[in-house]
Amino acid sequence: MPSKMIMHQFQDGMQVKGRTFIQGKPSVAFAHLGCEKNRVDTEHMIGLLSEAGYSVSSNEDDAEVVVVNTCSFIQDAREESVRTLVGLADKGKQLIIAGCLAQHFEKELLDSLPEAKAIVGTGDYQHIVEVLKRVEEGERVNQVSKEPTFVADENLPRRRTTGKAVAFLKVAEGCNYRCAFCIIPKLRGDQRSRPIESIVAEAQQLALEGVKELILISQITTNYGLDLYGSPSLAKLLRALGEVNIPWIRVHYAYPTGLTSEVLAAYKEVPNVLPYLDLPLQHSHPDVLKAMNRPWQADVNTMVLDRIRNQLPEAVLRTTLIVGFPGETEEHFEHLASFIEHQSFDHVGVFTFSAEEGTQAASLPCDVTAEIAQARKDKLVAIQQPIAAEKNRNCVGHTVDVLIEKKNLQTGEMIGRSARFAPEVDGEVFLQPAPDGLKVNPGMIVPAIITSADLYDLNGKIVRS
Repeated sequence: MPSKMIMHQFQDGMQVKGRTFIQGKPSVAFAHLGCEKNRVDTEHMIGLLSEAGYSVSSNEDDAEVVVVNTCSFIQDAREESVRTLVGLADKGKQLIIAGCLAQHFEKELLDSLPEAKAIVGTGDYQHIVEVLKRVEEGERVNQVSKEPTFVADENLPRRRTTGKAVAFLKVAEGCNYRCAFCIIPKLRGDQRSRPIESIVAEAQQLALEGVKELILISQITTNYGLDLYGSPSLAKLLRALGEVNIPWIRVHYAYPTGLTSEVLAAYKEVPNVLPYLDLPLQHSHPDVLKAMNRPWQADVNTMVLDRIRNQLPEAVLRTTLIVGFPGETEEHFEHLASFIEHQSFDHVGVFTFSAEEGTQAASLPCDVTAEIAQARKDKLVAIQQPIAAEKNRNCVGHTVDVLIEKKNLQTGEMIGRSARFAPEVDGEVFLQPAPDGLKVNPGMIVPAIITSADLYDLNGKIVRS
C-alpha cells in the first residue's frame, strides 16, 4: 500500500496559518506512490486543497475522497498503483487518480473504475481544487493535458510531507532525452526549467522552515537550464544556492556527460553542496548503451568516473543499472560485472529490464528471460555487497556529521544519516543515546563517532562538539 508520507490531520473549522477549513467540504486523503518528483506534486496538491479550506486526513479510511498520486514508470510500479486503486475502490472510496498512471492510461482508468471521479495528469495537478469542486457537483472530470507544460514555482502552495529537516526541490520538469527504455518524456513532457531566482526563493523559504537538507531533483538535473538559458546551468544554480542558509544541498539524477569540469568545480567549491553524485549509468558495455540510446563510446562511463575522482576525490558515488536489456549477451553482462567490481561505487541499485509500451525498447526482440535477468541482478548485488561493507568499515573511527531524523523516546536511541547516505535509498546511522546534559532532537545535525559498521548501515555515538 502507498505512502510513507507524514501528513497532518485537520478538523473542520480549525484554523491553520490563518486559514479556516470550511464546514461541509469533503475530507480528503492522499495516497502517494512513486518518485520524489511525484512527492513534490502531492505536496502541492495538499497545499492547494488546505489553502482552499479542505481538511486533509492522514487516514484513507476516514476520508470521503482519496487522491491517489500514481506511478507508471515500470510494470511493478503500475501494478502497485492498480492494487492501491482497486483496494480503495473496494472500500467504497471516491477516487481522484493523479500522476503518471493517470497520464498514461486515462481512458482505461475511467472505463474500468466507476469509483474514479476524476483523472488528473502530470501537468494538471495545479487544478486540483477546481477538479474537486467539479466532482462535488457530480461531474466526472478528465483533466489531462496531452502534452504537459506546467512547472510549479515558489508561489504555488505546498505542504511538505518529509518532516521538518528534509525537503525536495524540483528544479525542472520533463526530459528532452529519449532513452530507449524510458517512458518519462511521454508522461511528463519535454524539459522545462525554473529560473534560478525562483529556485533560490523557494530554497530560502525552506531554510526559514528549518530545512537542513535540500535535495535538488528533476529528470536530468545536469541538464538544468538548457531550455531556459541556452546552455546547462547547474553550476550557476549551485553557486547561487551556496548563499542559502541550508547546511546540506544534495543533487539527484546526474546524466554522466553533464558532469563537466565546471559542474564539478561548483561541487568542490560551494561549501553546502555535498560531494554526493547520483549517476544512473544504466550499463557499461558500449553495445548495450548504444541500444539504450545512451552515451555509448567505448569506456565513456569509465572516463566520466575518472574525471570525477581526479577533480573531486572525496566524491560519494551512487549508480543505478539495468540488466536483461534486449540483446544483452553474457559477454555484455560480464563486462558490466567487471565494471562494478573495479569501480567500487559507494551505492548501487540494480533493476531488471521492463518493456514499457510506447518506448523504443518495447519493440526490440528480447531473448533474455526473466529468470536470466534476475540471476544477473543477483550476481551484481553479490558483487556490490562486500564493496559497500568495506566502504562502511572505512568510516569506523571517524567523526561525521549526522542529521537526526528519528528518536526513540523510551530508550533515547537515535536514527539519522551522514552525508554519504541519501534518504530512503541508502543506509542510516544508528546512534546511542546522547550524553547526559546534551539535548538532541530530530532535525539537528550533530557530530558522531562511528563505532561499527554493517552491510548498509553505520553505528555510532554522539560526541560533544
